[in-house]
Amino acid sequence: MRNTLRERLEFEGYATTVALRSEINESFCVRKGYDAVVAGSDMEDIAALGLPFIIITPKGSIEGAVEALRSGAEDYITTPVDMNRLLGSLRRIVEREEEESVAGCVLAQPQRPRRAKATDVERIIGSSAEIEHVRTLIDKVAPSDARVLITGENGTGKELVARWLHEKSHRSDAPFVEVNCAAIPSELIESELFGHEKGAFTSAIKQRKGKFEQANGGTLFMDEIGDMSLSAQAKVLRALQESKISRVGSDKDVVVDVRVVAATNKDIKAEIEKGNFREDLYHRLSVILIKVPPLRERVSDIPELVESFIVNISKQQNIKPKPIDVQAMQSLCRMPWSGNIRELRNVVERLMILSGDVISDRDVELYCHQ
Repeated sequence: MRNTLRERLEFEGYATTVALRSEINESFCVRKGYDAVVAGSDMEDIAALGLPFIIITPKGSIEGAVEALRSGAEDYITTPVDMNRLLGSLRRIVEREEEESVAGCVLAQPQRPRRAKATDVERIIGSSAEIEHVRTLIDKVAPSDARVLITGENGTGKELVARWLHEKSHRSDAPFVEVNCAAIPSELIESELFGHEKGAFTSAIKQRKGKFEQANGGTLFMDEIGDMSLSAQAKVLRALQESKISRVGSDKDVVVDVRVVAATNKDIKAEIEKGNFREDLYHRLSVILIKVPPLRERVSDIPELVESFIVNISKQQNIKPKPIDVQAMQSLCRMPWSGNIRELRNVVERLMILSGDVISDRDVELYCHQ
């Protein structure tokens, strides 16, 4: 796993090394100029250093995730490692406070100049009327501070829409902070969003800022908002109404200036009828609604998406780009794509690895129905 992490991090422009736990301390990180470290699940010695860190914990280990966040981890990632999430976490830490170090096993620092912000965000690919409508809405809405609710199926690109809303706004130089409301255990959501004071609970060994404070001046992207508990919804509603939050264990309010962009794959109105979602919170979040269309409603974009994925995957895998024949492309356009763009990209990567010199219709038949 370490070699895979190092290879991907180095591909993304980070210089990396592997360090023993006994070697890692604040002076080591500062002296070597490292920005981030990824740790295994034992975090007590790292938390004691007072440095931000990311924990990797076995999949399905809710106890490990809870303990990691309570011990002050910036994020926890389950195995097998989702590299996109890991890279996103590292990027947010570096952007938020460049002088911070992260404690763990794999240490990383930028080894090339940071690119202009707009080029850091993947472009929205496609020229269909449906995706052009989404682009138009982004251009109109982004300059304002209006809250936006993005809806759409899994894998359609809701996070990408949120990032462009931030990049095209006057807040683009401030943080873009993401929180996956479905991934945080209900007992930790308040601490994750609003932070906590040292001693607020047993394992709170230091003060920790929550996502609202981390995003101060910028944009807070609340993904999977429909999975948030009712108690957490009430606290978020207060934060939106009053533009202030209170850390767990504190009786003082902290004023925050945050634009909230939320996303969900659920039918929120149906959830309201079931009593699972607060109607008043829905109206606070949905000043602007942007629906990201599923891939089956923008089939004309598939060839452009496939060509783009071939180029990107060839760079990531360090392999030669492969042409795709007409029949193969037509077959891809006829597929239902229940996983949308995420599924399409996975299929293209599979074809790039398993097919011959040219991606043929036979390859699609063999490798795209697994």
